[in-house]
Amino acid sequence: QVQLVESGGGLVQPGGSLTLSCVISGTEVFGKYLAWYRQTPRNQREWVTGITTDGSSNYADFVKGRFTVSRDNAKNTLSLQMNSLKPDDTAVYYCKVAKYAIWGQGTQVTVSA
Repeated sequence: QVQLVESGGGLVQPGGSLTLSCVISGTEVFGKYLAWYRQTPRNQREWVTGITTDGSSNYADFVKGRFTVSRDNAKNTLSLQMNSLKPDDTAVYYCKVAKYAIWGQGTQVTVSA
């Protein structure tokens, strides 16, 4: 069974940085598209960024230039480096493996002074 465990969230001041991690078990990530989503209390879950096996990535406009996604196919992990954080980035962040309708527990990111 596929399991996703996100970590690395926390409270950070505006302009600060955090790095999120996701450990994926139950399937090999090689050959699969991986993505980060987030959910705020007001919004539905929204796509943030994704990355292919060969490292090609794309980003939602609202994080472009600030967030960087990466993956380690050997370790079955996905990461998200978040810089220049804004209060609007406050959300629960989730990782996802394409084609699996499975979500982890997420990790809370709070950006506040």
